[in-house]
Amino acid sequence: MDQEQAGQHGAGREPGGQGPRTTVPGTGTAAAAGEAPADADAAGQAEPAAPAVRVPDGPAAGRLDSWIWSVRLARTRSAATTAIKGGHVRVNGVRVKPAHLVRPGDEVRVRQADRDRVVVVSRIITKRVGPPIAAACYVDNSPPPPPREMTAPAGTRERGAGRPTKRDRRSIEKLIGRSGFQG
Repeated sequence: MDQEQAGQHGAGREPGGQGPRTTVPGTGTAAAAGEAPADADAAGQAEPAAPAVRVPDGPAAGRLDSWIWSVRLARTRSAATTAIKGGHVRVNGVRVKPAHLVRPGDEVRVRQADRDRVVVVSRIITKRVGPPIAAACYVDNSPPPPPREMTAPAGTRERGAGRPTKRDRRSIEKLIGRSGFQG
């Protein structure tokens, strides 16, 4: 092995014969081992290093459709977009577009299955997360759902009774409150 190859394949040495290179924490710059970092102050002391692991706070604002999907108010992002375009979502009382930016403190009102969900944004996320983490990203101010006893029972027929007759259909429509003739 000649000297040039030894320099390239040597034990972490640079071609100039210097020692191994290390990354200075918090700066992302490389320095030779034993060398003072470039951002040392005049007294010769280095600044304290930034924490090794930092959890991001998240963006200051995010798309409404993405946020609704991320916090699990909609099953899919396209369902969230469709609901917004259909006028079922309001931010601070105003109809908006799917690309509207939501910020912490905004009130989002989502109409879902004959029920209004009123939530206040507390944290912006853009990726779908588990239910416990998603629930921590908003404050739910929704009115409680009506009790099951208060909802109208769905019309049920005995098993094997077949299709309703014209007379049965008229009595069902009378019970529901619809008139048979729409004109």
